[in-house]
Amino acid sequence: MISPFIIKDKNLFLSRFPVAQVNRSLQAWDAADEYLINYINEQQLITNNTNLAIFNDSFGALSCNFCTSDDFNGQVYSISDSYISQQGMLNNLAQNNLDASNITLLDSLAALPESINVILYKIPKSKSLLTEQLIKIKNSVTSDTVFIAADRAKEIHSSTLKIFEKYLGTTTTSLAVKKARLVFCQLNNKQRQQSPFPTLWQINNPYQDGDSTFSIANHANVYSREKLDIGARYFIENLPKVKENSQVIDLGCGNGVIGLHVLAQQPSAKVRFFDESYMAINSAQTNITHNLPQLTEQCQFQLNDCLAGVDSNSADLILCNPPFHQQTATTDHIAWQMFNDSFRVLKKGGELRIIGNRQLGYHIKLKRIFGNVKLIASNDKFVTQSAIKR
Repeated sequence: MISPFIIKDKNLFLSRFPVAQVNRSLQAWDAADEYLINYINEQQLITNNTNLAIFNDSFGALSCNFCTSDDFNGQVYSISDSYISQQGMLNNLAQNNLDASNITLLDSLAALPESINVILYKIPKSKSLLTEQLIKIKNSVTSDTVFIAADRAKEIHSSTLKIFEKYLGTTTTSLAVKKARLVFCQLNNKQRQQSPFPTLWQINNPYQDGDSTFSIANHANVYSREKLDIGARYFIENLPKVKENSQVIDLGCGNGVIGLHVLAQQPSAKVRFFDESYMAINSAQTNITHNLPQLTEQCQFQLNDCLAGVDSNSADLILCNPPFHQQTATTDHIAWQMFNDSFRVLKKGGELRIIGNRQLGYHIKLKRIFGNVKLIASNDKFVTQSAIKR
C-alpha cells in the first residue's frame, strides 16, 4: 500500500518493501516517525549543515525527510542491519523523485562517521541489537551529540530505558502522542564500553566421532545468540540425506548453522547462504570459514530479498525456517515469497524442506504452490515438512 506521509510542508508517498508483498495493508511509516520529525522541526534541532545519523529507518520515512533541499544540505547517514529496509528506502526516494545525494547508507557492522551532530534512533525489536548499537554510538560520538529515540509507547518498557541509561547516560521520556513516545539521552563522557558481541558458543558435530564440536559466532541481531535454539535443533535432526554434488540453499540462513551441518554431512555439496541481515550473512560466513575452512570455496554468502534474481531451476535442495514478522509487524508475506521463490529456483524433482511452528499452517501454502506436501516430523511445537517440485 502506498500511504501518504504528510509532515509540515512535505507530502511523501511511501511503500513498504517488497512492493509486491501479499499483505498490502500495512503502511510504511508509524506514529513514532511522525513524532520524531515534528519534534525536531518544532525544536529547530536540524540546521542547514547538520550531520545527521538515522538508525533503523524501516522504509525511509525519516531519511526521505532529510534529502538535499533549499533548507537542508547536511549529511545524512542511514544505518540499518536490514537489506530489505535499505531497498525500501531507495524505492521510496525514487518514488518521490527526491535528491538523495546527501544520504549515505551504512550497514550495521560499518564504523560510524565522525562529527555526528544529531542521532535519530528508531528502537529495534531486538534488545541485543539495541545494546550493540548504543555501545557503538557511545564509543563514536561526543557528549555534545543530540540523541533522540522513538518507538510505540507500549514497546518502551522500564527495562528498555535501563539499557539506554546504562550505555548512554541520563535518560528521560516524553509524553505519549498518538501512542508513540520519545526517549532523550544525555551522552556522558565515561570510559568506552566493550561490546559483548559477537557471542561464541559450542555445539556437537554429529557427523564425526568423539568430542568434535562446532564453534558458533553470533552477531547481535542474529537469532539464537547463546545456544542452538530448539527449532534449529529439531530441523537439524530431520535434515534429508544430501546427495553428492548437490546444489543446496540455506534460505534465511541466520548464523548458517543449517548449511554448516549440510556441509559436514556431505562435503561435496555446494551451499548458498541467503539472508537480508548484514549481521546474519557475516555470522554465517565466519562460522563456515572457522569450522570448515577447506569447504569455504564451495559456499556463497549473499544479502537478498528472499531469492530475488537467483537463476531458475538451479537448486536441488532448499532448507528454510521462514520468519513470520517484518520488524514489529506480524505477517505471512515473507513465507509466501520464500515458498514461491523456492518453487521457481528448484530444479524439477528438487525439494523444499522447512520447519515452522505448528499453528502457522505452512502446509496449506506449500500444497497450493507445489501441489504436494509431506510431513517429515512433528512434536508439540514444530513441524518439519517437505514439498517436491514435480
